[in-house]
Amino acid sequence: MDSAIEKAAMRKVYLRLLPLTMLMYFLCYIDRINVSFAALTMNKDIGLTAATYGFSSTAFYVGYVLFEVPSNLAMEKVGARLWLARIMVSWGIVSAVTAAVVGPTSFLLVRFLLGAGEAGLFPGTLLLFTYWFPDAHRGRIIGLFTLALPVSVALGAPISTAILGMDGTLGIRGWQWIYILEAAPTVIVGIFVLVALTDRPATAKWLPAAERDWLRDTLQSERRAVEAGGTYSVLQGMTNAKVLLLSFNYLGIVTASLGLLLFIPQIIRSLGASTMNVGFATSLAYVCGAASMIFCGWLSDRIGDRRWLLFGTCLMSTAGLAIAGATMGTWWSLAGMCLATAGFYGTKGPFWGMPTMILTGAAAAGGLAFINAFGNIGGAVGPAVVGWLKDETGSYAGGLYGLAVFTGISAIIAVVGLHIPRRIQTRAVAPAE
Repeated sequence: MDSAIEKAAMRKVYLRLLPLTMLMYFLCYIDRINVSFAALTMNKDIGLTAATYGFSSTAFYVGYVLFEVPSNLAMEKVGARLWLARIMVSWGIVSAVTAAVVGPTSFLLVRFLLGAGEAGLFPGTLLLFTYWFPDAHRGRIIGLFTLALPVSVALGAPISTAILGMDGTLGIRGWQWIYILEAAPTVIVGIFVLVALTDRPATAKWLPAAERDWLRDTLQSERRAVEAGGTYSVLQGMTNAKVLLLSFNYLGIVTASLGLLLFIPQIIRSLGASTMNVGFATSLAYVCGAASMIFCGWLSDRIGDRRWLLFGTCLMSTAGLAIAGATMGTWWSLAGMCLATAGFYGTKGPFWGMPTMILTGAAAAGGLAFINAFGNIGGAVGPAVVGWLKDETGSYAGGLYGLAVFTGISAIIAVVGLHIPRRIQTRAVAPAE
C-alpha cells in the first residue's frame, strides 16, 4: 500500500517541482555564462584583456559568496516561493543592465551585482528538495535538476552565438542583444514562481490527503533518523568536520569546472572553428555532462552509494583535463574536455546527496549554503588562473593542467575523508513515472 502511495505522491511531486526548478536553474546559468559568448566581441569593444576578463569571474563570485549563506537563511524564514522569486527578478534585471557597460570598471561592478542577486538560488532549491523528497529520491532529483546546467550550456551556446549575429540591429551590438534577450525570460519566470511554487507539503492542496500524510510522515521519520546522529546549530552545521571536507572537495570541482566553462569557447575558437561551430562544439561537451549527470544521480540512489561515485567522477575530470592540456591545438583536446565535463557534472547527484545525511533544518540551510559559497570561491579562482596563465604562456594548456590538480585533490578528499554512514535505511525507490 505504501509503495503505491509513494509512487503516486512522488510522481505528482516530480511533475510539479522538477520542470519549474529546472527552468529556473536553466535561466540562471544562461544569464551567468552568456558572458563567455558575448566576450567573443565584447572584450575588444570595451577594452578587456584576458586577465581582466578572467577577473570578472572573481567579481561575480565575491558577490555570490558574500550573500549565499544570508540568502539561504532568509529563505528558511520567509519561505521558498517568495524568496526564490525575489532572487530571479533581481538577477534578471542586473543581467539586462550588463548591456549598458562601457569599460572594465562598469563591467566588473555589474558582474559583482549579478553574483549578489543570484546568491541563494542553488542551495535554496536544494533546501526546497529536502522539504519534498525523501532520501531515496535525492540523488536522482538533484541529478535531474542540475541537468539544467549542461543543458543551458548546450542550448545556450548556439543560441548566444546566433544572437551575436544580430550585431548592428537597431544600432545595438550583438553582445548587448545577448544580455537583453536572455534576461527577459528570467524576470517573467520569477514572477510566475510566486503563483506556481508551494513552500511545503503541508500546504500542497494538489496532493490527496493520504499522499500528503505519507510524504509528511516519511520526511519527519527520516529527519529524526538523521538527528539521532546529532543535532546542530547553524554555526555548528557550517563548521562540522565533514561539512568542511565537503566544502574543500566542492572547491576543487568548481574551480576546475568554471575555469574550463568560461574559456571553452575561446579554446575551441583557437582551433580554427567558426563562431557557430564554437557554439556546437561547446554543446557537445555539455551533452556529455548531461548524460553523466542523469546516470550518476540514478546510480547513486540505486546502489545507495555517494562517496565512491564522487571519487570516480573526480578522477574522470582529472583525466579529461590532462588529456585536453596534452593535446592542446588539436581536436583531441575537445575529447578531453568532453570527458572532463562528464566528470564535473557526474559529481552533482552523489555530492549533494551527502550534506543532508548529517544536517537538518536551519543547520541544513546554513550548511548547504556554506558548502556552495565556499566551493564557488573556485569560480573566482579558476577563470582568473586560466586567464593569467594564458597571458603569461600564450597557451591554455598550462591552465588546464592546473585545473586538473584541483580535481585530483578533490578525488583524494572524497575517498579518504568523506565516509558518511547513512542513518536512513537504503531502500528500493518506487518509480515516479
